[in-house]
Amino acid sequence: MIHLLPLMLERVGLLLIVVFLLSRLRTFRKIIHNEHGYKEKLLLIAVFGVFGIISNYTGIEVYDGQILSQVWQTDVDYGSAIANTRVLGVVLGGLLGGPLVGTGAGLIAGIHRFTLGGYTAVACGFSTIFAGIATGYIGNYLRRNGINTPWRAVAIGIIMECIQMGIILLVAKPFDAALELVRVIGMPMILINGFGTLLFMLIIQSIVQEEERTRALQTHKALQIADQTLPFFRQGLNPDSCREVAAIILRGTHADAISITDRHRVLAHIGAGSDHHIPMQSLSTQLTKNVLEQGRILKAKSRAEIQCFDPNCVLQAAVVLPLKVHRKTVGTLKLYFTNASHMNQVEQELAEGLGNLFSTQLELAEAELQSKLLKDAEIKALQAQIHPHFLFNAFNTISALCRTDPEQARKLLLQMSVFFRSNLQGARQILIPLHKELEHLEAYLSLEKARFPGKYKVSLHIEPSLEKVMIPPFTLQPLVENAVRHAFTKSGAKRQGHITVRAYQEGEHMVLITEDNGNGIPPELIGPLGKQAVLSKEGTGTALYNICKRIEEIYGGEAGFEIESEWMVGTKVVIKLPLKHSWGEQHVESLHRG
Repeated sequence: MIHLLPLMLERVGLLLIVVFLLSRLRTFRKIIHNEHGYKEKLLLIAVFGVFGIISNYTGIEVYDGQILSQVWQTDVDYGSAIANTRVLGVVLGGLLGGPLVGTGAGLIAGIHRFTLGGYTAVACGFSTIFAGIATGYIGNYLRRNGINTPWRAVAIGIIMECIQMGIILLVAKPFDAALELVRVIGMPMILINGFGTLLFMLIIQSIVQEEERTRALQTHKALQIADQTLPFFRQGLNPDSCREVAAIILRGTHADAISITDRHRVLAHIGAGSDHHIPMQSLSTQLTKNVLEQGRILKAKSRAEIQCFDPNCVLQAAVVLPLKVHRKTVGTLKLYFTNASHMNQVEQELAEGLGNLFSTQLELAEAELQSKLLKDAEIKALQAQIHPHFLFNAFNTISALCRTDPEQARKLLLQMSVFFRSNLQGARQILIPLHKELEHLEAYLSLEKARFPGKYKVSLHIEPSLEKVMIPPFTLQPLVENAVRHAFTKSGAKRQGHITVRAYQEGEHMVLITEDNGNGIPPELIGPLGKQAVLSKEGTGTALYNICKRIEEIYGGEAGFEIESEWMVGTKVVIKLPLKHSWGEQHVESLHRG
């Protein structure tokens, strides 16, 4: 029995060498990850069936308790038996491939054992088929419950080997010979097959862990690149953003060149081949045109497949991915290599992952642009709501002055021209300089003072350094108009109305204050003002709501809007706006150009 152990270990070693070589094949790795269909199952049956045949041929002949030969077994005498690792391959096939693979491998190995002869041929053939069927169903159960661990596989292999020994004792004749055979080969075969199963499952486990580590690294790298490129892809496909994106991808991958195109031209090309792959020129490779037409990933492993117009192009391989927005191909991302061997499977899978992420980023960029355009439309709609009836009051005032004071009427007409020109400009723009808003305010006050001479006075205290700061149009004028229309309706007879407008810097914000000494706002109305329109005899609060809404749409949480009021003492509205804001620096500039 002791002498049989090293010989059995030698046979297991041969099988493990074959397993290791198989583990390098991509098809076998897919099977290990349970990515197998009908064809893959047939391949598994063939592989583990051949394992069984090899085990039969390399078995060790045993006669009357003695080890007779170590040569290739092609014909076993009736009085002899063979000790081998046949059950090992069948068990592994069943555990990995399920009932179909286990049964198939068991039939191949079992029938082959039967053809070799010997008084244990029937017992060994039957036990092999039984082991394949049983382990197939057991493997299915273990996989479904996620408990297919190496040690469970070892236990199953040992149990199947013990069952084989039991079947030999029950079926093989004469019984005395079968008993002696089990005494000699039982323990070595149980130990060696259990040990072989453990080694095989550890190889399988290492394959799984290696694949998981590779995928984790690819995912980390892809997400890292996507995170770095997101600010640029949010700007859409344009030469500036694509140049930055291409540089980031080139640093993050092993590609020799990165190119990004839209449907008609090269937007950016970084790396090898830059002498003739020039940005802003038309597409230079047929491969890119094919991707745009077909909307799927294409690969090239030679310069001829890339079909570059330059015969001296150094680029020898490429992965070209479509960039899609709402399932429409809007451009391509290309990873080029100067050596085809550098375009390995890892780089290809990374490129595919990046292509999907970038397509998602472009869709988000378009959604963000649509959202901004919607906000622009909402803001302009709010601006258009600001007191169109003022026109009629101004005409009535000027009409009355035409006979009594024509010069004053002329001046008022000029001021009204300034007022409505500011109205038109403000309706087309999201932000305007503060001094433009002050011109609008002064034109309005000229018209109102002509209607109500001596009723109130207005004081402006503006820091000169703030006059060029960008603010939303129709911010100060509606606040002053609110005071004129509502603040002095009851108190005007008792004291002169006084409105103060101030602008000063406080840290990184500009503070705009409009204050009056009028009636104040009833306490029950202060809460909802600025948040919604209200119903009252004094007004609806629409102007305050419009201003607050526009500030919120443009600045978000960076700005502030507060109303302070004391009944019959006065009202103060405080607005805080950031001195620097991305909408004002970039988005508004683009709107002006448009």
